[in-house]
Amino acid sequence: MAKVEAVLFVADSALSTRKIAQLATLANASEAKELIDQLNAALEATHSAFHIKRVATGYQMMTQPQFSFWLNKLHQRQAALKLSAPAMETLAIVVYRQPITRADIESIRGVQSAEMLKQLMDRGLVRIGGKDDSLGRPFLYESTRKFLEIFGLKNLDDLPMGEALRIRPEQPKKTSETNEEETELESAEEEVSEETESAGVVEDNGEEDDEDLFAA
Repeated sequence: MAKVEAVLFVADSALSTRKIAQLATLANASEAKELIDQLNAALEATHSAFHIKRVATGYQMMTQPQFSFWLNKLHQRQAALKLSAPAMETLAIVVYRQPITRADIESIRGVQSAEMLKQLMDRGLVRIGGKDDSLGRPFLYESTRKFLEIFGLKNLDDLPMGEALRIRPEQPKKTSETNEEETELESAEEEVSEETESAGVVEDNGEEDDEDLFAA
C-alpha cells in the first residue's frame, strides 16, 4: 500500500490500475485497485489532507477541496489556470453539447468563437474529434481527457446538472459481446497513451496529448 501511495504521490497525471501495478511491482491491476481502496480508507480514517480520486481513465492523488484556498496561494495555480469568462462559456458549451461545430457554438454565444476555441485547444481542454456530415464538413469539437482530470471528473456523466443540460448522441443497444470489445479497446487505448507518453511523442494533428496540468 505504501508503494501505491508513493507512485500516486509523485505521478504528474492520472494513472491506470495497470500502470500502477507495473510501477509498484504488484501482481495485477485488481490488486492495485484493492490497495487504492484500502489506502483511501486509511487516508479518510486519519483525516489526511489527501485522497485518491478516479478521474478520466485512471486514478490521481489530490488534496481535499477545503485546502484549495491556501494551495492556490502557494503555487499560484489559480492565475496560471484561470480561464476568462468567454473561454469558460465556450468550454461549457463544448462540454455539454459535444460533439459540436464552431457555427453551432457561435449561434449559442452570439459572437465569433474561433479565438476562444484556439485558447482551449492550446490548453489541451478541447480537441477536434472529427468532421460533421453537413455542407463543407466542418470540424466537430469535443472535450479531452485532460479536461476530465483537471476538473476531477470520472466521465461526462459526472458533470453538474448533466442530466438536464447534456445532449447525448443516440447510440445503438449494446450486447455483452460489444461491451467486452469496448473494454478491450479501452485497455489498448491506455497502453498506446502510456507508450506515447514514455516516448515523448506528441501528434501534430491539432489534437493535443491529454495530460493534466497539475495534481491537485
